[in-house]
Amino acid sequence: MALVAATRTTAPIAAAVLIVAVVSAAAANKDADSLTALRNGLKDPGGALASWDPSLVNPCTWFHVTCDGSNRVILLDLGRLKLSGPLAPELGQLDQLKFMEIYKNDIKGRIPSELGGLANLVGLDLHGNRISGPIPLALGNIQSLKLL
Repeated sequence: MALVAATRTTAPIAAAVLIVAVVSAAAANKDADSLTALRNGLKDPGGALASWDPSLVNPCTWFHVTCDGSNRVILLDLGRLKLSGPLAPELGQLDQLKFMEIYKNDIKGRIPSELGGLANLVGLDLHGNRISGPIPLALGNIQSLKLL
């Protein structure tokens, strides 16, 4: 009887843990998809993004990417890597991102307005690139943003 009661008590807890694990894996997949979209649009003559393998569920093992304890991307450190091309609008899906450092490359074009949805962003460093067009107004809505 005690075994049945214990099973009834632990079953909901196990289910909750499983749900959290599935949601976390799905979020990490979304982060990987966003970074893959960036990589696909960039030229990378030095192979700096060679470790960015979209078949890996977790982008936290990729070079130049830092994650939190929930395997969510919080730092993108792509400074001085000789990358060229546009910023991908999909970067706006990195909803836990705190720092995006893509300085001193050859990034061209506009800053995607989708970056304005990065509510946790503290720093966005794009200096030393060939960014054109206006800064999206949506970036002004990010209350956590301290460095632009």
